[in-house]
Order: sequence, then structure tokens, then C-alpha cells
Amino acid sequence: MKRLINITPNKPAKWLLGLLPFVILLVIYMIASDARLAENPNDKLLPGFGQMGDSIKALAFEPNKRTGDYVFWQDTLSSLQRLGLGVAISAFIGFFIGIVNGALPLIRSAFSPLLTVISLIPPMAILPVLFIVFGLDELSKVALIVIGVAPFIARDIQRGTAAIPLELRVKAQTLGASSWQLIWRVLVPQMMPQLINAVRLSLGSAWLFLIAAEAIASTDGLGYRIFLVRRYMSMDIILPYVAWITLLAFVIDYVLAQISRRCFPWHHQETEK
Repeated sequence: MKRLINITPNKPAKWLLGLLPFVILLVIYMIASDARLAENPNDKLLPGFGQMGDSIKALAFEPNKRTGDYVFWQDTLSSLQRLGLGVAISAFIGFFIGIVNGALPLIRSAFSPLLTVISLIPPMAILPVLFIVFGLDELSKVALIVIGVAPFIARDIQRGTAAIPLELRVKAQTLGASSWQLIWRVLVPQMMPQLINAVRLSLGSAWLFLIAAEAIASTDGLGYRIFLVRRYMSMDIILPYVAWITLLAFVIDYVLAQISRRCFPWHHQETEK
């Protein structure tokens, strides 16, 4: 008798099993929504898919009477611009600090404790400070993402750099490489896939910081819209916005994964062995 622990589904079965929880949740929501709407057609807690579709259609395809903007797409563009800029700056700063700390023991001894302390500071706790220092414009929102994400990336890159086999460093030095040549020609290429992985892992936190900043001080953005309509209990807008954020996060993660596979196939061949 084959033990459960040894049963591995084939590819079609994996797809079906992966979709099954989503289908179950969807069916449960539809049943619950129909039951509540049957009792109260004006119920706002569990709107029907038709209600959500009408609300998003109005935001996405009908211009705002005051500004002329298509609100849904303007919110999406604003949030993606803030997210992209914040994550890009975080990746650059985190990669630089992580490589230098991981490669040079002298630098690591001096700055690694400081990096650890900074990474333990809750970014949301200093959000008021950012608003005071940088104002309520875009800079404070991007700064929150950078402060929250960059230390995580830096620590991850530092650990990965320090874990690179000593043999590679010795061989490079035997061939006459200087410290900076060793970093640039050996360590940086080795850590590029790790950087993409670190960015992928930090995207959830980046979205959290973005939405929090938009909710507190913004005039557009996905997080701003969700917190704006919550006072009216407009779940027909909130739920589609949450689903849209989730879809965007999934697409960004998928794109980064494909970039990593195409640009660094050697890394994935090693990890899949």
C-alpha cells in the first residue's frame, strides 16, 4: 500500500489541486452573498459580483466628473509608480550595502550591527517622522518603502555573499584579482539572482507600506481609494481593489521570476538539482 507521504501528483493534478481551494472559496462567497442579499437587497457586506462589476466599470471606464480622470487606472498608475520607485531604490541600496558588508569583514564588523538595529525598527512607527521631515508628497511614501525594504534586502545579500564558497575567492585572488575586481567580477554576478529573490520576497512588505502611506496622506492610489470608501462600507469597491492588488502582486512576482530564469539559467539549474 502506497503511503500518503510518497504520493506526488502529476502536472495536471497539481493545477487542479491548486485551483480547488479558490473554487471552494468562490462558491462559499457566492452562497453567503446570495443568502444575505435575499434577506436584504441593500446589504453592503457581501455584494454580488454584478454589483462589484458595475462599481468597477464606473471607476474604470467613466471619467470623473470633477477631474476627468479614469479613477481606477489613475489609482493603479500612481500606486505602481510609487511601488516601482521605492523597490528600485531599495534594491540598489540593499544590494550595495549587502555586497560590501558580505565581502569585506572589516566593513561588516563596523556596520553589520547598525544594519541589524535599523532592520528591527518598525517602519510604520516612523511614518509620522517621515511626514514631518519629507512632507505629505510622494517622497515620504517612497521613503517608507525604502526604509522598510532596503534593510531586509541588504541583510539577505550580506548572508548570501558571505556564504559564497571560499574557493571562488581564492582562485580569483590567485589569478591576480584585487579586492574590488573580486567583488565586481565574482561576487556581484553570483548575487544577482539572489537580489531578484530578495526583491520578490520583499514585495509583500512593500505593498503593505505603500497602502499604509496612501491611506494616511494621499489624493490617489489603490490604498487611498480603499480607505476613502470604507467609511461608506463600499465593499463593492473594496473587494475588487483588494483582488486587483493581489493580481498585480502576482504578475510582478511572476515577471521577476521569469527574468531571473532567463538571465541566470545557471542559478536555477543549480537550485533545481
